[in-house]
Amino acid sequence: MENPSSNLVARRAFMKVGAAAILAGSSIDRVRADVHTGKTSEVIMEIQRAGSQPSTKGPADWFTGTVRIDPLFSAHAPASAAGASVTFEPGARTVWHTHPLGQTLIVMTGCGRVQRSGGPVEEIRPGDVVWIPPGEKHWHGAAPTTAMTHIAIQEKLDGKMVEWMEKVTDEQYN
Repeated sequence: MENPSSNLVARRAFMKVGAAAILAGSSIDRVRADVHTGKTSEVIMEIQRAGSQPSTKGPADWFTGTVRIDPLFSAHAPASAAGASVTFEPGARTVWHTHPLGQTLIVMTGCGRVQRSGGPVEEIRPGDVVWIPPGEKHWHGAAPTTAMTHIAIQEKLDGKMVEWMEKVTDEQYN
């Protein structure tokens, strides 16, 4: 049988080592080298407060139906990722499009649809994570009778994040 007292001592030692590692790591993270200039700069954590960035209406050139885009983040160089929460009203959807470095969708609420060119229309629900490979032509949006919100994450390549194409027809959607 294990000695409860020795377990407590081991846990305390682990916590001390863990705390020391966290403190050491935080001091290391304060200064980083800029890979482009070789200069060092202090890295400061940022908190983007909910509601601090305005929602925008999804442009008709990129969407069919009513869509709201809530920006979440845009990475600082040299990182190139960006993310947004996108809400599609019932029947709303993107146009066909591609992403040079792919895209990840995380379904938060509702029921949606996604399709890659030449593939079947797939239903997506809260908790589903969809990975669209680089350059794959696809669309995504809400189901016909249910709104859907997903978080979309993608990266820029040579300053470009997406290539918008033609509208998804009602026949393709249904």
